[in-house]
Amino acid sequence: MKKNMHVTGDRLWESLMEMAKIGATAKGGSCRLALTDEDKEGRDLFVSWCRDAGCDIKIDKMGNIFAVRAGEDNSLPSVMTGSHLDTQPTGGKYDGVFGVLAGLEVLRTLKDYDVKTKHPVEVAVWTNEEGSRFAPAMVSSGVFAGVFDLEYGHSRADLNGVTMGQELKRIGYDGNEEVGGRDLKAFFEAHIEQGPILEFEEKTIGVVTDANGQRWYEITLTGQEAHAGPTPMARRKDALVGASRIVQEVNRIGFDNEPNACATVGLLECRPNSRNTIPGEVFLTVDFRHPSDESLSRMDGQLREFAEKVAKEQGLEMKFEQIWYSHPVKFNDNCVAAVRKGAEVAGYPHMDIVSGAGHDACYINRVAPTGMIFVPCENGISHNEEEAATPEDLAAGCNVLLHAILDQAGVVEES
Repeated sequence: MKKNMHVTGDRLWESLMEMAKIGATAKGGSCRLALTDEDKEGRDLFVSWCRDAGCDIKIDKMGNIFAVRAGEDNSLPSVMTGSHLDTQPTGGKYDGVFGVLAGLEVLRTLKDYDVKTKHPVEVAVWTNEEGSRFAPAMVSSGVFAGVFDLEYGHSRADLNGVTMGQELKRIGYDGNEEVGGRDLKAFFEAHIEQGPILEFEEKTIGVVTDANGQRWYEITLTGQEAHAGPTPMARRKDALVGASRIVQEVNRIGFDNEPNACATVGLLECRPNSRNTIPGEVFLTVDFRHPSDESLSRMDGQLREFAEKVAKEQGLEMKFEQIWYSHPVKFNDNCVAAVRKGAEVAGYPHMDIVSGAGHDACYINRVAPTGMIFVPCENGISHNEEEAATPEDLAAGCNVLLHAILDQAGVVEES
């Protein structure tokens, strides 16, 4: 291996800033919702950069992009890295996109140093990781891993009824490659932490050992619309009152299952949403997270019991659906060790850490040995236009990724 091999941090930063111009928001963040015109523009830019780096491009039927750098023996399973380019409506510059462009920077670095790997190396862009436009999250990596079938993935619809399948065709990313069924030697995902632990502990690298499980719910409460003036309080079937009680209970459940629980109502729609009409229907979402299956099951039972009680007491009809369950994840020991070794070789202070968020790596872990690399983000803020990370920390994470990939892909030594 070339001595003192390292990525070009300035080039990585410039690529991040160039990508951030696509869907740039007023407060310095990014809005590239999955399969929008902005997402297409970001994908097109990534593909052009990868072709300039000498890679072949493959696109599967879920729109997942794979930039492939040939190895000495292309019959060997690939070592893959990657993440996503889609964002939250008011997202930051680094969530997901750092993992994609860190992979690109690894490919560029291998080209700079004229390094030949034994195994092919690939960079993946997974479609609709965020789940913001199309629920649930991580749909396309889920299809790749066999968690969902292709029909399910294509049928996911946004709030306007437009499906992923329709939008993949519209933006020209409905590829021909079959989804999944590929032999991978290892998969790595680099990511900002999206939490405050690394910054607080003054560590540059988080060696991710596990990831939280998640349960997502959709609840619709239906009461009766009525005039806000003449309708006595005791005769009302106010769907918003019922929903507000559930929101409070979700928060209580989160605190009750500390220290590792998270519980959130992130979306609430009230109908008819008129100031002098009693709300007749409310739709809300619930997001539970915990690294323990047992605790998630307990939280599930608490929510169901309380929601049924509220519906009965308020005289409401209720539709209660768990739309997604992602089990807690333990990442592959060899991949975790490769990340830890990469941090040690590069001389970065590091610590083991559990991911509080879901990532495409959580699904890929089901079909390939997988590891993750975290770098700090300022004040732990993410899913926010103010999301921030330093060029130095991002370069450090990319260097660790480079070492981890070379550990698994192998290097053809010069004769």
